[in-house]
Amino acid sequence: MTKNSANLRVRLPALIFALEVMIIVLYAVFVTYDDHTNALLQTNMTKPMENAVYQDYPFFADIQMMIFIGFGCLLSFFQRYGFGGMVFNFLTATFAIQWAILIQGFFHFYYDGKIHLGVINLINAEFACAVVLISFGAVLGKTSPVQLLVSLFEILFEVPVFGVAEWIVVKYLKINDAGGSILIHVFACYFGLGVTFILYRPSLNDGHSKECTSYQSDMLSVLGTLFLWVFWPSFNCALTLRGDDQHRAILHTFIGLSASTLTAFALSAMLNKNGKLSMADVQNVTLAGGVTVGASVDMMITPAAAYALGMLGCTACMLGYKYLSPFLARRLRVQDQCGIHNLHGLTGLISTVAAICELQELIPGLKAGLGRTAKEQALYQLAALGSTIALAAVGGMLTGLLLKLPYLASPSDEFCFDDELFFNVPADYNQAPVAQDLGCTETQDKHVNISHVMVQHE
Repeated sequence: MTKNSANLRVRLPALIFALEVMIIVLYAVFVTYDDHTNALLQTNMTKPMENAVYQDYPFFADIQMMIFIGFGCLLSFFQRYGFGGMVFNFLTATFAIQWAILIQGFFHFYYDGKIHLGVINLINAEFACAVVLISFGAVLGKTSPVQLLVSLFEILFEVPVFGVAEWIVVKYLKINDAGGSILIHVFACYFGLGVTFILYRPSLNDGHSKECTSYQSDMLSVLGTLFLWVFWPSFNCALTLRGDDQHRAILHTFIGLSASTLTAFALSAMLNKNGKLSMADVQNVTLAGGVTVGASVDMMITPAAAYALGMLGCTACMLGYKYLSPFLARRLRVQDQCGIHNLHGLTGLISTVAAICELQELIPGLKAGLGRTAKEQALYQLAALGSTIALAAVGGMLTGLLLKLPYLASPSDEFCFDDELFFNVPADYNQAPVAQDLGCTETQDKHVNISHVMVQHE
């Protein structure tokens, strides 16, 4: 598709206004306040501090920081696609949350003919939004905002499919996944891989002239990593039971992140032949521990086990970038642009296994109220993992097929990873050198994209 054919002057405004009208109508018909928000249900005897907002808002605010600043900065690593990474993250996240309030509301907060809205709904919606943004990483720089809004994620597939998967896993399988390693990270990973499998671009396998980072873009991306790192304990514990469960979730997440960070620095220096640290490793592999402890984050796994999980997740993530991502791109037609299979897929699988092993120890002693033996609960955990991967992969591939429709303004290979296609760029934009000028396709450390995973350890 040519540069002019990706013009957004008509398509994007028409789409956004149509979506806003749809949201207004649906909210007017179906959404009302919950008991903690409705003034008609409050009395003079109500103690303000008992309102749920005082318990839920701190977690909501922390997750907001992760969604809009953490993910936004992290995805701004391309020298010529910083606007796209951050601004499309902003656009996508904003609508994803609005749409998820409705979709998840029908599954979890719908009674008396209405979706009852409170801060807890916003937290649930932001988890669904995190799924969208993780999947977005698989196709970063290769899609238009029209594609992102119409087909790729929110409207037709990802949020609704995620809602179905969550409903099945939570309501019927009743597994333990407090930190969302299965429902959020694994689902998002395989949905994104399903999309990028269908959108395979052979010409990008050997890199692209604009898949280049700069000193400034890498610094901005590290800032995103730091925001995610700092607020990850809130993400993992927001929906756990209040009290000791939530306390353990915070401790285990911090310990896991700390372990993966130290391990990432060690492995980065060891696996790079020049013995130097890779910024891509610092930006991504350091976060692996937060995912790896997720499925068992509220259990009595011991601090030592949380530390070991952080180290194990980091090691799997690092080796995935070095060996697995190039294999997936060249042999299986899966161009995982941001390496989400390493940071979210592999670590999510490890977390699932760890939770099963821990449940084997806990269930005989705790005599779970569901009446399941340890073996039965392990089978339910595996069933949840399998159904999540299947729903995500099929949904992703169907979405990828929709993305190929010509009127969705998909950028051509030539204009991938280029802000100029969709933005008014400043005067110094064209002064930024491309890969041929810098030699970065051969010598410069790449970020977490196809070129990066092939060269960063050479």
